Amino acid sequence: MTKELYRIIFMGTPEFAVPALRGLLDHGENVVGVVTQPDRPKGRGRRLTPPPVKLLAQEAGVPVIQPEKIRTKEFLDQIREFAPDLITVAAYGRILPGALLFLPPLGSINVHASLLPNYRGAAPIQWAIINGEKETGVTIMQMDEGLDTGDILLPGSIPIEEDDTTGSLAVKLSNLGGKLLVQALDLMRAGTLVPQKQDDSGATLAPPLSKEQGRIDWHQPASAISCLIRGMDPWPSAYTILGGKRYKLFSPLIIKEQAPESPGNVIKADAQGLVVATGEGYLRVLELQKEGARRMTVADYLRGHELPSQGTFE
Repeated sequence: MTKELYRIIFMGTPEFAVPALRGLLDHGENVVGVVTQPDRPKGRGRRLTPPPVKLLAQEAGVPVIQPEKIRTKEFLDQIREFAPDLITVAAYGRILPGALLFLPPLGSINVHASLLPNYRGAAPIQWAIINGEKETGVTIMQMDEGLDTGDILLPGSIPIEEDDTTGSLAVKLSNLGGKLLVQALDLMRAGTLVPQKQDDSGATLAPPLSKEQGRIDWHQPASAISCLIRGMDPWPSAYTILGGKRYKLFSPLIIKEQAPESPGNVIKADAQGLVVATGEGYLRVLELQKEGARRMTVADYLRGHELPSQGTFE
């Protein structure tokens, strides 16, 4: 028996969205068009670079649309010409208007990187790590005009490991999202996908991060600082000040010992990393990036730079 194929428009932009699109294509879904953000300048040479989703769509021979604006009649008419049954979304990067969400008969579904109603918003992966969560996941959800407030269609969870960063966790969640998306479509076709209303009373938000939110407060426990560093990696990065210079810090390890020294005091700086006193315990940092330089291990940095073995991070 041949499965019923929906005419699908896929909307996504960064690397996170690639497994979702690849999952649809590998599953034999009828992706009639892909909408992604315009090419943007990147790198030191500011070379115009296509989004990862565009590259995969082109490789698969799927038509690509890259609108500068999506709240226009012209764009809606373009989508209407594809006669989609369903729009699937994964990290497109813009808030979609209701006129677009409800254009297809089956509406629009989204791959959201949290266990809704927890962490609605733009930075769910970052905030889950920063807040010290032990578990997170992906929710396939029916989209409405609210901020990730639509019905839950299919959730899936994974643990957050002690060394997970936003970068590493995003890879795991994007792969999970790709698998859940095709499962949701199979259940939808079978008529067994049951939408569940979200409990708004238990909702939490995950707003966008700013660079200044990455400044480390050394009076916090080592465990909290570790979560901040990992949640801010790779962007916008957690940082501290030493000698008037900004240092971004990465790859933290918690040392569960009493720290009688003042918070921020650099106890040791050697090939094994930086050891810094915190409000509760010590933190060993294995990588850093001084402003104007590249990210490197502390061991590599100390081969060509001086760093006080006794100093205080501000």
